[in-house]
Amino acid sequence: MGNRLAGKVAVITGAGRGLGRAEALALAAEGAKIVINDLGGGADGTGASHSPADEVVAEIKKLGSDAVANYDSVTTPDGGENIIKTAIDKFGRLDILINNAGVLRDRIIFNMSEEEWDTVMKVHLYGTFHCTKPACVIFRQQRSGRIINTSSAAGLGNMGQANYSAAKEGIIGFTRTVARDMGKYGVTCNAIRPIAATRLTMSPELKAAWEKSGMQEVIKKMEAAVPDMVAPLVAYLCTDAAANINGYDFAVGGGQIGLYSQPTVTAQIEKAGIWTLDELLDIMPKKITAGLVNPAPPKP
Repeated sequence: MGNRLAGKVAVITGAGRGLGRAEALALAAEGAKIVINDLGGGADGTGASHSPADEVVAEIKKLGSDAVANYDSVTTPDGGENIIKTAIDKFGRLDILINNAGVLRDRIIFNMSEEEWDTVMKVHLYGTFHCTKPACVIFRQQRSGRIINTSSAAGLGNMGQANYSAAKEGIIGFTRTVARDMGKYGVTCNAIRPIAATRLTMSPELKAAWEKSGMQEVIKKMEAAVPDMVAPLVAYLCTDAAANINGYDFAVGGGQIGLYSQPTVTAQIEKAGIWTLDELLDIMPKKITAGLVNPAPPKP
């Protein structure tokens, strides 16, 4: 057990399984005290159980660190407040927030229900906000803090995940703005886009779809990308060594770590006044859209 996070208190949402559990164990191994938040529901967000959170608390105590369970839902303001309050009530402080809780409700867009859209938004996007706001009240007062949000490469576009993709890329924009809001108070806010085999990323339905498409190599690669491979980067972003890393998002998993570029304009045209449609029909293929490829072209 190390001591690079000794004296620190962390809240980790969705920490009863998968990535959250791996992150909790990694931070605890460095001396942090942890609030293990987990509603204990299914991968689709239904149901509830205390067992997942309680089991991780027991694991952490075996490591010689300390932890407490919290079972609130991140989907409501009261839930977020209670999760953060648990850290203050139990340990007297808060230094780290890792927003990790997540669910899936995959559906092709023309079949997606409003309930499927709302459920994913409330857990991922609203949940990140509901926990970050009360944490930032504390971080601002103490002029220090670390926030790590969980996004996904699915935010760049992934078939059948319009709700999840929108929420995850929304988290990136949220991360960049919180970094600017809170940086002057000594707080950093970053995001990860993890690659790891969890009950969300390796659901039976998804594996069946990959197998049907002949993507056995993808399955093999995903199964080898265990959550433990993500946790060290998260722990690093929580340390004092990462004090100047603020507002960025990282790809991490399977032994690889990458820094995503910040969006920039890669091609531009200008004129005085308004472009006409005739002008755009002529110049766009030459200056802006040349070489662009449709990622999902029409089938014959």
